[in-house]
Amino acid sequence: MMKISIIIPNRNGARLLQKNLPYVLAAAKGAEVIVVDDASGDNSLVILKKEFPSVRVLPKTRHDGFASTVNVGVKEAKGEIIVLLNTDVRPEQNFLAPLIRHFDDSAVFGVGCLERSYESGKVVLRGRGEAHWERGFFIHRRGEVDRTDTAWVTGGSGAFRKSIWNTLGGMDPMFNPFYWEDIDLSYRAVKAGYKILFEPRSTVVHEHEKGIIKHEYTPFQIKTIAYRNQFLFIWNNLSDPRIWIEHIVWTPVRLIQATSRGDVPMLVGFGKAIVRWLFCNS
Repeated sequence: MMKISIIIPNRNGARLLQKNLPYVLAAAKGAEVIVVDDASGDNSLVILKKEFPSVRVLPKTRHDGFASTVNVGVKEAKGEIIVLLNTDVRPEQNFLAPLIRHFDDSAVFGVGCLERSYESGKVVLRGRGEAHWERGFFIHRRGEVDRTDTAWVTGGSGAFRKSIWNTLGGMDPMFNPFYWEDIDLSYRAVKAGYKILFEPRSTVVHEHEKGIIKHEYTPFQIKTIAYRNQFLFIWNNLSDPRIWIEHIVWTPVRLIQATSRGDVPMLVGFGKAIVRWLFCNS
């Protein structure tokens, strides 16, 4: 039987841990549960020690972001299969079994959960993604949840094989503090010949709007980081000369369009992407 580790990256999520961690423990079925604390300034560590003594806590002293925090947890995890859950995610009681059965196939790297995502008073079914290259840009969107293929496995509610994770080098810290790191990891896995899947029978509730990102960052900052990481993803992963040419041709067009519609986050994100790209590759 495969050993499982459930890893929860936490940043100032004491309230969410109190609310959702009991559901994680109830669904764990003997799996190791790890919370990696990304240098929280609230009382997360106190809450974990006092209310959840069975949880293994890995505190970080320096805040850097999602990819680095998750990588710490995976490195220390004892399980062969790593299940990632955000603090604002509440798993259903029997979500693990349908996920884990896919790993009987040694080529499977990752499997995503069905997310019942609460957004603006509505429930949106998420977890399966669709994506394609268009005019030199990687366009991704939510896919309908009636199929088992997916373009990526989300880092907020998905399972991954640790041995392949290590082979791929884990999540790229270049994407810190958040966004695109799971798309990048999934893309690299498929490119290397591994499989990623979506499992609609593994259900979690995701109160997306209660996550820490919207509490610590302004909408302008979030959008800027998303644009920045979109460019970094493209520059990291493009290997087709034809698509490279399209990207070079269409990037100025997109920047001009952004200027005309006042999309300042895209312009700032592009500039920040250049700086980070040069810094990380120097």
